[in-house]
Amino acid sequence: MRDLSKYQGIFPAFYACYDKDGRVDGKAVRLLTKYLLDKGVKGLYVGGSSGECIYQSVAERKETLENVMAEADGRLTVIAHVACNNTADSRELAAHAESLGVDAIAAIPPIYFHLPPKGIAKYWNDISSAAPGTDFVIYNIPQLAGVALTVPLLQEMLKNPRVIGVKNSSMPVQDIQMWHDEGALVFNGPDEQLLSGLAAGAAGGIGGTYAAMPELYLEIFRCFQTGELTKGREVQNECCRIIYKMCSAQGNMYAVIKEILRLQGGPDIGSVRAPLLELAPGDQEPIAQAHKMIRAAIEKYC
Repeated sequence: MRDLSKYQGIFPAFYACYDKDGRVDGKAVRLLTKYLLDKGVKGLYVGGSSGECIYQSVAERKETLENVMAEADGRLTVIAHVACNNTADSRELAAHAESLGVDAIAAIPPIYFHLPPKGIAKYWNDISSAAPGTDFVIYNIPQLAGVALTVPLLQEMLKNPRVIGVKNSSMPVQDIQMWHDEGALVFNGPDEQLLSGLAAGAAGGIGGTYAAMPELYLEIFRCFQTGELTKGREVQNECCRIIYKMCSAQGNMYAVIKEILRLQGGPDIGSVRAPLLELAPGDQEPIAQAHKMIRAAIEKYC
């Protein structure tokens, strides 16, 4: 029986790190890894949506993961998202991730062409077979991938002994309960419902705004573990209000978050890659307000 306790806790989704010319910046990758390690998070989810994976080459994604692993040096649980638009590149990234010693790999379903369940299962199992000694996590994000995980598909995937569970970014909390009841380890995806996801059976959370305010999500997780649900709801509600403020900016969400991270004392990791939109005129006001809200919430709750 595998010990899955290393997957319990808060996992910031790692951001793409660029230099001033828009190239992947290995030094910034290491600085962000150290920053989050020092904050006390359980692990990192590298190469997913927050990492702008679909806009990066295989070589760039390898470079990012190599720098994360070198800086983490076994002190963090690392899950590497390896899915690409074709199976061959995905398998190459999976094998590379295993060679670096990641704890798990993850993959969204194939995008653009909507494959039948047997096609999705084959895609995932083909990726998993390229990293036969590494745990595999299904990434369910139907609002972006265009296809949703189902109970029969999960049951089929659980026949693969390397498949441990699901990173669930669908909005219904009920989905977490369903995957959990099938015996899967589940990570809550939507940041706005971390507390609810934990209550439904999630082992931890993977989130795109976690790195901007890890203290608050760590506090939500602590409150759930200790049964301080009233306080946990207060912190969760404040996180939601901060997210709504972030979303009021016109630039891409990750461009906004990266600027907030810098204001929070984190490293400068650049902006976002086109076609994602950089910050727009006027965005500094909601960014400053979100930063102020984060500082006030940390002072109040942490």
